[in-house]
Amino acid sequence: MSYTLQMLLGLVAGLAVGIVSAASSLPWLQALPAAVEPIGTLFINAIRMTVIPLVVSSLIVGVGGASSARSIGRFTARAVALIVAAIAAAAVFSAAVGYPVFAWLQIDPAVAERLRQSAASGTVSAGAGTISTGAAGLPTWSQWLVDLVPANLFKAAADGAMLPLIVAGVAFGLALRAIADSAARATLLAILKAVADAMLQLVTWLLRLAPIGVFALAMPLGHRMGMGAAGALLFYVAAMSAISVAFIVVVLMPMAVIGGRVSPAAFLRAAAPVIAVAFSSRSSLAALPACIDAVRASLKLPDEIATLYLPLASAVFRTGGTIAQVLGVFFIARLYGLDLTPAHLGTIVVSAILTTFTIPGIPAGAIIVIAPVLASVGAPVEGLGLLMGVDTIPDMFRTTANVVGWLAGAVVLGRREHRGIRENREIREK
Repeated sequence: MSYTLQMLLGLVAGLAVGIVSAASSLPWLQALPAAVEPIGTLFINAIRMTVIPLVVSSLIVGVGGASSARSIGRFTARAVALIVAAIAAAAVFSAAVGYPVFAWLQIDPAVAERLRQSAASGTVSAGAGTISTGAAGLPTWSQWLVDLVPANLFKAAADGAMLPLIVAGVAFGLALRAIADSAARATLLAILKAVADAMLQLVTWLLRLAPIGVFALAMPLGHRMGMGAAGALLFYVAAMSAISVAFIVVVLMPMAVIGGRVSPAAFLRAAAPVIAVAFSSRSSLAALPACIDAVRASLKLPDEIATLYLPLASAVFRTGGTIAQVLGVFFIARLYGLDLTPAHLGTIVVSAILTTFTIPGIPAGAIIVIAPVLASVGAPVEGLGLLMGVDTIPDMFRTTANVVGWLAGAVVLGRREHRGIRENREIREK
């Protein structure tokens, strides 16, 4: 049995057992998801353990060992342009498709009142603790800009703040290139490359256990799905999930196939393990090691894709988060009876694009930072609590859109890098 099939079977079996346990009256079967859940948590913790050392060491090696600073700048500029274009496409697509879809939603006044009361409590469960839904708990843009340069690298690493660590890693790599002692530079680069290689080996071992980990992650999710939802919340869940899938099929897949000149079958084979981890864990960062393995082993892309592009993408490339921002505002506006004008739609699109760059790579990260987009059109921030309460299923599809976007961007940039390498070789031969 192939590794991809094992992953998919683990995912499907876990969801199925979880749904059956939710409908069962047997106490031991109802308790099974809670008993298995720590195994899934252990698997994700082990994956996350590798992320920061793998990303930082790979990034420093990629910057410090590049042939020229100019080539780094050109590659980074192309990567940033691609990421911004994809995020803008996600915002426009979700607005164009989502607005007429949510116009179909009819809210019963009594149901709406109960939903508003449940959202007005101001806090929502977030797994490991409680998150305030008030806007005061969200960083301002000036604070976000200041936090790009971490005062304490170890605190940033402990907090899982990837973007500040990437900024520090790029700066360190550039500084490493500037030191005069080439032997010392080569030694440090060799050590960091060994760290990156060791982390990749650890990821390889963990991925062998991934079918078990995915099964243990999917079972509790299936248990919660079996408990169901109805009415307006079910509509939101279905619409968010369907539009996320539509964006993958209509935008991201053609982006990979046409822009990257890769066959749909080859792309899907490479993406399948990454999608399984992303879908079951609801964490983009948890899927990053599998994504790095896919671009190296399956897609065989240039090394810059794994060492420079993917770390950058993991911090800021979240098309699923953009979709969440736009559709979340549409739903809350509909729930509270707000009429959105064309000017409002433009404001939502622009706000969602900008806010996407602040989304943390954690489950429901897009919902946590949606308050500025809600505020941009006068929608009640209290609705954020409601979105968090039903976000499990939509977040699975949005996280999948994130990682498929990473891989689609990877093959597009990889094709450009391959062409550049070929052109440089032809110039040298002449």
